[in-house]
Amino acid sequence: MAIIRPYDAERDQDAIIRVWREVHWITSDEQAKWAPQFMEKARTDVAEVNGEAECQASSTDGTFRYLDEDLTMSAIVGVTTSRIARKQRLAQRVTAHRIAQDAANGVEICTLTMFEQGFYDLMGFGTGPYGHRVRFDPADLTIDRPFRVPRRLKADDWEMIHAAMINRRLTHGGCRLYPAELLQVELNHAEKSFLLGYCDGPDGELTHFFWASDHEEHGPSYIYMMAYQDHDQFLELLALMRSLGDQIRLFQMVEPPDVQLQDLIKQPFRARMVSEKGSFNTLIRGDGYWQARICDLEACMAKTRLDGPTARFNLVLKDPIEKYLDADATWRGISGRYVVKLGPESSAVAGADPALPTLTASVGAFTRMWLGVRPATGLAVTDDLDGPPELLSALDRTLRLPVPGLCGWEY
Repeated sequence: MAIIRPYDAERDQDAIIRVWREVHWITSDEQAKWAPQFMEKARTDVAEVNGEAECQASSTDGTFRYLDEDLTMSAIVGVTTSRIARKQRLAQRVTAHRIAQDAANGVEICTLTMFEQGFYDLMGFGTGPYGHRVRFDPADLTIDRPFRVPRRLKADDWEMIHAAMINRRLTHGGCRLYPAELLQVELNHAEKSFLLGYCDGPDGELTHFFWASDHEEHGPSYIYMMAYQDHDQFLELLALMRSLGDQIRLFQMVEPPDVQLQDLIKQPFRARMVSEKGSFNTLIRGDGYWQARICDLEACMAKTRLDGPTARFNLVLKDPIEKYLDADATWRGISGRYVVKLGPESSAVAGADPALPTLTASVGAFTRMWLGVRPATGLAVTDDLDGPPELLSALDRTLRLPVPGLCGWEY
């Protein structure tokens, strides 16, 4: 029987580094040097099998932007299992334990980026909207504006870079992660990359930058991270990318949720057809690669302020995470019956009102509806959400939200 317990550096460091090497998260001794800092600065639990840690799940603090409000967030930043411990439900148990610990300490929402759809659904997560990954030749950008000589940045600038990410422009769904030392690990883990940016703050603070891969002379170059405080700074970064187009033939980046990059690309359909099947093929691909789940329903509803008409209903909420938790877990998910009000003032109170219509949903499906990933009428077709047609239509009118997106921080 596996034992789920907190990570202990003295006991577990070598075992977890071995696991990371097995799954190719570590491919060099230089990368291995930074693994201990990741484990210790994040909150890490392990599954012990035959006296050794064979599975690990890590989370860290953050905030999640819901319209104009910031929710306390737990971000799952690493889950992996060794070759000898697969298909034992260890990853589910360790991850569920990590989420439960964070929720018991007051976290309101939990997020992650997923390796595949379905696994984290078992712990109550719902998939976010399609994020657009845009592959483009920077020489094809139609940005016609000046840009200044940027500053070269390096991994040693991690504190400045983290501050820029914290202070960047956020839209609905945008995340901030703490502590800064985790970003230091990430910057040093990337063996071939470059960072360019501008320090326009009142005291010389870094205001806007991008971090890109640098594996080949001509690319493709993937934008790992981007920060800017306003759209003028965003356009300056694009103009800077365009200036690199005489050498780098392709950039790939996640499109910010509030802009449409295709507007800024010359003849995108022609470029796609000409480059098809090549190493530098241009395209726009959409997929839902991040997930979220509500951990504190009452707190999330209290911070929800919508412009649409008020909707009141009973909610029967199903949370599958409980089956993966130990019997002594303090927090056991948010299954239950609630009376929910959504509108300019929102709330959730345990109980039921026989005069109100009833919505039945998994926590993942309800989270998706509340975030505005898809309307209630659509989720009733594809996800675990059901209610009277009149209620679903009313929720569609109430929850008219901007598309949520992580805003440049892929973790």
